[in-house]
Amino acid sequence: MTPLVTAAVLVAAVTHASWNAIAHRITDKLVGFTLIAGGGMLIGLALVPFTAFPAARAWPYLLSSALVHIAYYVLLMRSFRLGDFGQAYPIARGSAPLVVTVLAAVFAHEVPDGWAAAGVALSCAGLTGVALWGLRGRRPNWAAIGAALATGLTIATYTVVDGLGVRASGSSLGYIAWLMAVQGVVIPAYAVHRWRGETLAVLRPYAALGLLGSALSVLAYALVLWAQTRAELAPIAALRESSIIVGAAISALFFKERFGAPRLVAAGLLVVGIGLMLHTG
Repeated sequence: MTPLVTAAVLVAAVTHASWNAIAHRITDKLVGFTLIAGGGMLIGLALVPFTAFPAARAWPYLLSSALVHIAYYVLLMRSFRLGDFGQAYPIARGSAPLVVTVLAAVFAHEVPDGWAAAGVALSCAGLTGVALWGLRGRRPNWAAIGAALATGLTIATYTVVDGLGVRASGSSLGYIAWLMAVQGVVIPAYAVHRWRGETLAVLRPYAALGLLGSALSVLAYALVLWAQTRAELAPIAALRESSIIVGAAISALFFKERFGAPRLVAAGLLVVGIGLMLHTG
């Protein structure tokens, strides 16, 4: 993995944690995700005239990914409703790279060497440890953990699907534009159906914050898709999950959630894991 690709993925990690924090900050999760998904759709539609149309062989991946992303949004909403940001976010992100490693080996024939495999595994252990052992004196919220694990499965699925799709598309920017345009329809459509004529009134108080979240979301994923055309999927997926460090800081500073010694140890495991992944170059 080159320094430029590494930098792009790390920037994506920061922007991803930021838009997830915005989604968690908006009390009504449907409002937040309507603005984020709808804003992403508008950004995608605005980019479409200026980007290359994805190759025909990329469309099965793109449409499949759009469906998985919709499931991802729904499960992430549920995770944020049930659990703390500092718990739900790391479980969702931390469980994904290990699944990506398996799926990438099976479908993309990208078998990690010993260093990369050890790095992915150690990163996953650190990220999961942030969630399971970072809340001293509190019993695990198993409903929230289950929703977050299901979210992680969707993350792993769309990571591999989009990694293959963007490589087949001929244009990473065209692929992300059409993906945002297609996947962003469903949640806003449901919100309009639910709120009827009150949709704008419901959304208006959170519009600026939600649309900022949508812009960060598109930027984060565009950087990841570009990186996936230049490096293997599993190391990118694991490096991207360094967003949990940013997420942990956000949970402690802005959401006033506890960040104790167990989380510090788990974050240290993450750093070591990233170092092992980058050892492969």
